[in-house]
Amino acid sequence: MNEIQSGFPIAKKPYHDLGRRLNCSEAEILERVRRLKEEGVIRRIGGNFDSQRLGFATTLCAAKVPPEKIKRFVEVLNGYPEITHNYLRDHQYNIWFTFVAPNMKVIERYIGEIIERTGIREILNLPAVRRFKILVDFDVA
Repeated sequence: MNEIQSGFPIAKKPYHDLGRRLNCSEAEILERVRRLKEEGVIRRIGGNFDSQRLGFATTLCAAKVPPEKIKRFVEVLNGYPEITHNYLRDHQYNIWFTFVAPNMKVIERYIGEIIERTGIREILNLPAVRRFKILVDFDVA
């Protein structure tokens, strides 16, 4: 394994290494991940990059979505790979989501598309003016 700048290890065979830490096979880890993806517990697995250092724009959005339109709205959001995650909140702005894109014009265009596709017009675009990052590492073994 190699250490990267943040201190997290990069493994050539991460599922094999995780299986070894959890006393099970790589195949069992892969099967569990497949099942969790099918069940919707895991939406995607991928790298976590410092988007600002790579020159990308990021923003947090909040949408006011009537309960009967939530399912369709989330289906539309999930079609954009630039949306890293979305979640339901108990608030008048009840769907929150984050965008990462090459620039803010792309994000604004996609928000416009989402408005057109869903009819949901109340979407706040809340780009960060100051960044706070807390490094959290959970030991799974």
